[in-house]
Amino acid sequence: MTLSEAFLWPGTKACERLGVDPKGEAGLIRWMVNTLVYLVVSLIVVWVVVV
Repeated sequence: MTLSEAFLWPGTKACERLGVDPKGEAGLIRWMVNTLVYLVVSLIVVWVVVV
């Protein structure tokens, strides 16, 4: 597994569960899932650092 595959893993797994090809038109779904996952992770990190 390459570093890019590791970063895209949450969105890829979500697309597989939905039954769509993450490399095709569902790339936007993969992007959205990855954005939401990493948004939550980064907000948790910021919350822990600040508080």
